[in-house]
Amino acid sequence: MRRSLLVLALAAATALPLVASAQSASWPTKPIRLIVGFPGGSTPDIAARTIAEPLSRALGQPVVVDNKPGASGNIAADQVAKATDDHTIGIVINGNLTSSKMLYPKLPYDPGKDFTYLSLIATAPLVVVAPNGLPSGAAFFEAARKAGDSWNYGSVGTGSVAHLGMELLKSRVPGFNPVHVPYQGNPQVVTAMLGGQVQLALIPPGVAMPQIRAGKLQAIGITSGRSTLVPELAPLADAGVKDFSLEVWTALLGPANLSKTAQDRISKELAVIMKSPEVRQRLFDQGWQAVGTSPEGMRVRVDEEAKIMSRIIQTRGIKLQ
Repeated sequence: MRRSLLVLALAAATALPLVASAQSASWPTKPIRLIVGFPGGSTPDIAARTIAEPLSRALGQPVVVDNKPGASGNIAADQVAKATDDHTIGIVINGNLTSSKMLYPKLPYDPGKDFTYLSLIATAPLVVVAPNGLPSGAAFFEAARKAGDSWNYGSVGTGSVAHLGMELLKSRVPGFNPVHVPYQGNPQVVTAMLGGQVQLALIPPGVAMPQIRAGKLQAIGITSGRSTLVPELAPLADAGVKDFSLEVWTALLGPANLSKTAQDRISKELAVIMKSPEVRQRLFDQGWQAVGTSPEGMRVRVDEEAKIMSRIIQTRGIKLQ
């Protein structure tokens, strides 16, 4: 009798890993919906489509990109937060997790509680650009101090990373006080700069470099250390700006109720995908540095940036019109 019980116990113990493996293999059971809060061709859309195909191959189910633009990505983020099918994930940008809660009093989701963080996907510094007729390097900021509020800077809209980033830069450079002028997009910002309506802006490398290489604009510096994306550009620290760092990024997340099986499977496969030379090169060609992080690493970064952005929004009294 005792021997029979021992045999049964050993059999049950041996079966446990097989059961766990079977449960893990059972997800996903249908196509994955990957929601993006921006239109096709946008940088978040490019990031989503770059990982969708290899993720589909790894999971054995289609990963369908679903563009739901509007409200700076917050509509899509809310759809992810409220998903209950265990097969919905989403791509978001900085603002959806670090500043939207402060800017939108009626934001329908809580960035810190309503999501399962999965991984950062890609990052990029911004470039401080100015017309060629203005001084460069440290002399640029000296000229800007003397100009006071007679200079303008352009951004892609109130509350954008470009807007909040420039306000953060103003807090790091005493006497630097250009006035914000919002535009619909970076092409309009560049046009305004070339036309003399604004004297500087924070724009992505993919937008800045064609203008810089064509000799139409100059780079004052990038908002990070040296970057392989733009190795020819110097950091703002070289122009005398200390303690300033800012990047734009895209990240992958799911709803807070995403099953542990789904979380573990996505994290495992994504860790491999983000090291793929093909994926890294495709993102690089679009002006992004592939990163890939643990869920914990993503949360640490979001929490740190949210504190910085909240402080800037409060101290500068920034409100959406």
